[in-house]
Amino acid sequence: MTEKLVVISDMWGAKRGLWIASYFGYLQQYYDIVFHDCQQLGGIDVPLGTEENIHKAFVDGGIDTAVAQLLKKETKPAHYLAFSTGGTIAYRAALQGLPMKSLTSISATRIRLENQRPHVPMNLIYGEYDEFMPSQKWAQEVGVDLNVVPHFGHSLYTDEKIISEVCLALLEQVTQVVTKKVV
Repeated sequence: MTEKLVVISDMWGAKRGLWIASYFGYLQQYYDIVFHDCQQLGGIDVPLGTEENIHKAFVDGGIDTAVAQLLKKETKPAHYLAFSTGGTIAYRAALQGLPMKSLTSISATRIRLENQRPHVPMNLIYGEYDEFMPSQKWAQEVGVDLNVVPHFGHSLYTDEKIISEVCLALLEQVTQVVTKKVV
């Protein structure tokens, strides 16, 4: 039986997400993938879709709406792969009881505002030059490890090298589960 992987986009949703096809290319053979567009989850519909306007819409209630929608839509345990705002949504949903087997979150900078951690295995990945990444002090206080990738910024998740490394880690996770079941 194939493991389920829930993928949650960054704030741009499917509109600027051609890079996400690379993740699907690596993972679709081994995971049953469900994709959620952040903007749809958050009910984001801004007339002028600038980065500033979309970000403001998420901060002004869109993240909370997206968390509530995710909790309604996903009721069975699954693995999660989430990008930027999507990572924040997944993290907060896990804190509110979303059944989660694991969370791989890339560039979820707004989790730095949380004061607790979900009790799930997590891989929190950030580019070294991401100015809004959580601090090491925050990570120690909350009890998480940050995986900081040298020489990258916030959008590292769109880079083919990072995509292949993240996918390899996710594939190792699912193939270890299969190996354990066989043995």
